[in-house]
Amino acid sequence: MPAFIRIDPASKTPPYEQIRQAVANAAASGDLAVGYKLPTVRALAEELSVAVNTAARAYRELEQAGVVETRGRSGTFIAAGGDRQRAEALAAARGYAEVISRLGLEPSEALDIVTAALRQSAR
Repeated sequence: MPAFIRIDPASKTPPYEQIRQAVANAAASGDLAVGYKLPTVRALAEELSVAVNTAARAYRELEQAGVVETRGRSGTFIAAGGDRQRAEALAAARGYAEVISRLGLEPSEALDIVTAALRQSAR
């Protein structure tokens, strides 16, 4: 079972979203390579002590976003689309870093701004 997926029962974030975020982040960071086979929905649900529908919803949303692909009975795998997402995120981050540098802001302030923006967009 992938150790990077952890469910925080005290979190306000629904379990399916915690799973989705963990897999998407691992794929974007390269911790999960293209072609990595994920556990079955049932195995993931059992390991995380969540309903099968919860795990299925996370996988469904990951597939719609192009992070994973389901190959019928062969299973669910990290898709090459995750590389495109990572490249796009990296390009956006580099652009942001250039703006911050031009404005003369400190890196800690830039990170605070990004954190606030991410929190606001998650609402």
